[in-house]
Amino acid sequence: MDILPAIDLLEGKCVRLVQGRYDRVIDYERDPVEVAESFREAGATWLHVIDLDGARDGVAANFDALHRIIEKTGAKVQFGGGIRDQGAIRAALDAGAERVIVGTRALEDPDWFRRVVHDPANADRICLGLDARLGKLATRGWTHETERPAADIAAAVADWPLATIVYTDIGRDGLLLGPNIEAIRSLASLSTVPVTASGGVTDLEDVRRLCALNLSGAVIGRAIYEGAIELEAALSIAAQGAARRS
Repeated sequence: MDILPAIDLLEGKCVRLVQGRYDRVIDYERDPVEVAESFREAGATWLHVIDLDGARDGVAANFDALHRIIEKTGAKVQFGGGIRDQGAIRAALDAGAERVIVGTRALEDPDWFRRVVHDPANADRICLGLDARLGKLATRGWTHETERPAADIAAAVADWPLATIVYTDIGRDGLLLGPNIEAIRSLASLSTVPVTASGGVTDLEDVRRLCALNLSGAVIGRAIYEGAIELEAALSIAAQGAARRS
């Protein structure tokens, strides 16, 4: 399981949204490139970078920051937020992203998303972003809630050539309440597509519990920024889990 430290970008700063709400912002007042460099120094090979301006406004706005992060660190980056057309996907890949997360447009225009995912040029580069509160999906930067169950969408794309499904439990994101293990386990059981869990990771025991689910990755944000989790220790636990499975 990969550990992906999170860098959420809003107006050029590193922040965390509490439960995905733009009126509850924790501003860490740090340059995102410096944050990325610190994560790389700790041993992270992957970063989870989200353009919150783009997610809210519908137009990705932080490609320059993405490019600077990759240029300075050489990290592999999973990038999302406001990715709603092929041009934005191409711009993110051209900026150096290894994988691109599509959420809102994937749910609102599934035929378009199917074509994007099955385009050979995008093979294993596209992630499906599923953001849910109480199992029901939210879109447009988590500002619009729907009645669609995340599990239904995961089942529908079970055999698609996606890089991963990034499943975020919005109700726990930024609250340090622990991940929703049962929801994550249930979602992962519905699809052969690897699942990356995001939201609520609080301590190293949470990392161990996620490792036991045989996931593709786990995104950790606030717990690292506020010192509840040492990134080096989380990476070590994930590596030990991979060694045991091999």
